[in-house]
Order: sequence, then C-alpha cells, then structure tokens
Amino acid sequence: MIRWLVTIFIAMLVFSAMLPWLEKLGIGRLPGDIRFTLFGRRILLPFASTILFSMVIFVIGRLVK
Repeated sequence: MIRWLVTIFIAMLVFSAMLPWLEKLGIGRLPGDIRFTLFGRRILLPFASTILFSMVIFVIGRLVK
C-alpha cells in the first residue's frame, strides 16, 4: 500500500513539473484537476490527469511486455 502512495506522489510531482508544457496539449484541465490560489501562488493538484496518464503508461507497458 505504501509503495502505491509513494508512486502516486512521485507521479504527481513529475506531472506538476511537466504541466506548463502539457497544458499546451490540453492535459491538466480535466474535470477532477483541482486549481486554487493560496497566498498568491497558483496551486494545481492534477488528480484526474495523473490517473489518465498512469492508465496510458500501464497500457503501453502491457503491450510492450
């Protein structure tokens, strides 16, 4: 269980770092992605996009195997 939580946390960090580039493609604006401003900083929690991205990676991994 803890391995999955760490994996999801790392995926969200990577996804958040890549977000400015991915927003040009339309990823990061899905329903389920939470955006808010706190202390003047824009914070994005891309829950839905992370799940979608993980599913795509899973399918690619299954096809390659």
